Amino acid sequence: MKISLWRSSYTLLTTFCLLGLTAASRPQGLANDVELRVGIVQRFGDNPKEQLLLEPTDGDRLQLKFQKGNKSQTLVTSKPVKLEVTMQRLVEPAVEERVVLGTYRTYETAEDSAKNWQSKGIEVEITQPERWQVWAKRDVYSTPLLRRLLLESLQAAGKSKVLINTKTPQKIPGVSWVIDGKRYSDDYAEISSNKNLIKVNEGNKPQNARLYAGSLQLQSNAYGTYTLVNIVPLETYLRGVVPYEIGTKAPKASMEAQAIIARTYALRNIHRFEADGYQLCADTHCQVYYGLKGATAATDQAIATTRGMVLTYNDELVDALYSSTTGGVTAAFSDVWNGDDRPYLQPVIDSPTRIWNLPGQNLADENNFERFINLKKGFNESEWDLFRWRRESKLEDITKGLQKFLKVKNSPYAKFKTIKGMKVVERSRSGRILKLAVNTEIGTFYLYKDEIRSAFFAPVSTLFYLQPLNKGQPRLWGYAFVGGGLGHGVGLSQTGAQNLAKLGWSNAKILEFYYPGTQIHILDNSIKLSNRDF
Repeated sequence: MKISLWRSSYTLLTTFCLLGLTAASRPQGLANDVELRVGIVQRFGDNPKEQLLLEPTDGDRLQLKFQKGNKSQTLVTSKPVKLEVTMQRLVEPAVEERVVLGTYRTYETAEDSAKNWQSKGIEVEITQPERWQVWAKRDVYSTPLLRRLLLESLQAAGKSKVLINTKTPQKIPGVSWVIDGKRYSDDYAEISSNKNLIKVNEGNKPQNARLYAGSLQLQSNAYGTYTLVNIVPLETYLRGVVPYEIGTKAPKASMEAQAIIARTYALRNIHRFEADGYQLCADTHCQVYYGLKGATAATDQAIATTRGMVLTYNDELVDALYSSTTGGVTAAFSDVWNGDDRPYLQPVIDSPTRIWNLPGQNLADENNFERFINLKKGFNESEWDLFRWRRESKLEDITKGLQKFLKVKNSPYAKFKTIKGMKVVERSRSGRILKLAVNTEIGTFYLYKDEIRSAFFAPVSTLFYLQPLNKGQPRLWGYAFVGGGLGHGVGLSQTGAQNLAKLGWSNAKILEFYYPGTQIHILDNSIKLSNRDF
């Protein structure tokens, strides 16, 4: 059975609306700022003991607007406001069902899967209850009958990993607000202050308090819990990103490069959390954003110097991916994720000199790769701790990690008990592992690309080779993972950019090095904001 559905077509105007702008009101050169919606506490209510404390700054007051249907109530206080989770018992257990089409480590992999499902006529949405997932769209498959018809159709077509996730909670989380000794129960609120500054504290520890500009909004999400959303101008948002992404001691040009790429990343990824009613998260699944507490004069200056600057390719915002450390060579997009390659995201030897001839010494060759990974000098990241690493792991620990990973993936191999051996089957020309075989007593299964980082605890990138270890025993004890880099390795290396800045490179030259063929532009109407295809 095939269910054909109306397919959304997102135009440039739609993208402007997601940004809180229209084509007519969009600023020329950011004379006015773009407003973002960032989920700073994404799943409040997961833990019944969870608490949040909201506080005004000295001499200021919080204004809280509660909304229930057509009725609203506004409260003003100069005192801290505590949010607590209250578990509410249901008269009848609620049935919550989702058709889960796939579970993934990264948004990029989930996005490619979503496009594939959409091409088959199935309306989808990307969610993140914990790991990234692709769901059959809830407002389309809105009845048990439709969900089961879809499941039966897909399973008949051989999609055995598709499942219906059904929950029947006896209790659901609610929110209790303690304001000046009085308690209120409301699941939606808008929080603002006269100074547009609000302290947010998770866990009631003073050292955990973070300072956010703009306003806040507590709203429900797709998982039966709540999200605290920070509504903040883009340029102010960057003040809470740059210090935490590249640090406050980075050389000036590398800070400026980080500001440009972080601005580009935010604008290109505003659709990530559409299912939850906001745009970006505040952790490494997007960009680290911790508010204004870490802002410094140096990071603020880098943001001000590059105000409105974005990185483009053919007048479109680039897919502005970056990572901590490449391990000496950047990766192509398809080295890590499924989907079309980007012409500006291709393998680049991460060195200011010609230390390795990549076309002539392809790192897809295992011998070339092992020689490369044992080189330690002459790279931009040579002095960085995680440029090269070796991590040993017992077979028992590898087994436990793989079993947990496969269970989440709903794989039939999750039941394996014994690893007989592991082998790299295929590498990309940047040396990243594309396919890794794990031989077990019930057969051989394969791990692909970036899911390898989820499947094992030891490696922190896919730029490694395996070394079997016996440790004096007659049988296999485990493996050494010998590799380099931290993260996916696509695009700019934050560590490498700092070295190039020390060598006198400008922010433009650094970005051209990591994203060949791109240009820096001031954001205006001539630049096309990339639109998603589902």
